[in-house]
Amino acid sequence: MLKIFPDFISRKAILWYCATLLVVTLIFMRHSTSLLWMVFGAMEVITFFYFSNALTQRWQNISTKIFVSRIFWTSLIIRIVYVIFAYFFYNFMTGQPFMFHSADEQLYYDMSLLWSKYGFQEFVNSMGNIGFSDSGEMYWTAFLCNIFGPHIFPVRIGHAVLSAFTCVLIYRIAHRHFEEPVARIAAVFCMLMPNLIYYCGTHLKEADMVFLIVFFIDRIDIILTDNKINFANLIIAVLSAIALFTFRTALGAVALLSVIVAIMFNKGQLGSWWKRIVLVLVVSIGLFGTSVGNRIMGEATELWETKETNQSDSMEWRSQRVGGNTLVKNLSGAVFAPLIFTIPFPTMVNVDGQENQQMIHGGNFVKNILSGFVIFALFTMLFSGEWRKHTLLIAFMCGYLVVIAFSAFAHSERFHQPALPFELMFAAWGVTQLKPKQVRWLNMWMVFIFVANIFWAWFKFKGRGLV
Repeated sequence: MLKIFPDFISRKAILWYCATLLVVTLIFMRHSTSLLWMVFGAMEVITFFYFSNALTQRWQNISTKIFVSRIFWTSLIIRIVYVIFAYFFYNFMTGQPFMFHSADEQLYYDMSLLWSKYGFQEFVNSMGNIGFSDSGEMYWTAFLCNIFGPHIFPVRIGHAVLSAFTCVLIYRIAHRHFEEPVARIAAVFCMLMPNLIYYCGTHLKEADMVFLIVFFIDRIDIILTDNKINFANLIIAVLSAIALFTFRTALGAVALLSVIVAIMFNKGQLGSWWKRIVLVLVVSIGLFGTSVGNRIMGEATELWETKETNQSDSMEWRSQRVGGNTLVKNLSGAVFAPLIFTIPFPTMVNVDGQENQQMIHGGNFVKNILSGFVIFALFTMLFSGEWRKHTLLIAFMCGYLVVIAFSAFAHSERFHQPALPFELMFAAWGVTQLKPKQVRWLNMWMVFIFVANIFWAWFKFKGRGLV
């Protein structure tokens, strides 16, 4: 078993990124992305793969206590530096400290200030117009601004702190399920993953939401694997499950279903009374509070009833809008589902209104490459029977991605965030299981990503009548 992220994979990934960017730029020279976004992409890819190798090698023999401390503090420093950089970068590029085309971000920002400016009651009254599945982040950010002042940084530093804790939680979950080298590689992946760092520099809810789902899975995982009844963990799990619904209804629903699946397939690991208590936990979430429960059920029912139309309607709208891509109306869950671990593909070309996608294209390329290891890991576990030991993790990751695949947001990088830390964990396990004779499959995967990214660039222009 490999104990570090290998240098040969690091070098291959960086070289394939450079080759892909070069070929895409040469083919679509008239619409090539700017040098600025090329620099961003190169830094995202090079720093991730280079330091994944360097740090897993450098930290492989240090004690667990020191490793966890380094993961947290290094993650926090990286994220705080990026928060400061993003503030000045966005101010310079857009004239305000928000990302490009920042309607959602500005809504979160404006709502976060109401409590400190006009009082709690006015804030609560204004929340009446906000959907329940968005309320959690707004209460949290408004609380931070009320405590630390109505500024940009309290919220974004809060994102950075929770994101750094997420890296530690992933280490702990991976350590319970896999061997120490896997846990360390997974933690380093999370620490360096550009897409997880990116949202710390915004006012969007993704960084907090990712922490919350990882925290919930961590608590449930402890409950399901511990022979003793720990009521503190049970209460914390209940509260975090309720909170999940206030961030995204589908996320809360999938999280609870994954608990049920884990119980069903791990009968031998749980005492009968303990299983009943956990089932009570699941049922209590569905029944808690009459008014709140009805609101959750209403949103969940609407989500289910529109599952077959929301994706097609969204694709039709995207194809017909000004500057839209006429080809996207042909896309559906049948196309997205086989690629759901890999997408979104990077935007390596210049498309009007897609500055955010160009800025994070290197992070998406990293995800493209690592998804090969995720798929390899899942197939290996399936054929060996190992999957039964990791049912909770697999059920949540696959369940959430299936929901996304058949939603209107299948190719939206932002909506893949909750599953990303778990994908990185399985990618870490896949890396450690790679044998010399299987390297050729890795080469084939990188060729596939190379071809897919060229096709994706063509698809963007063909649908807009630019090629």
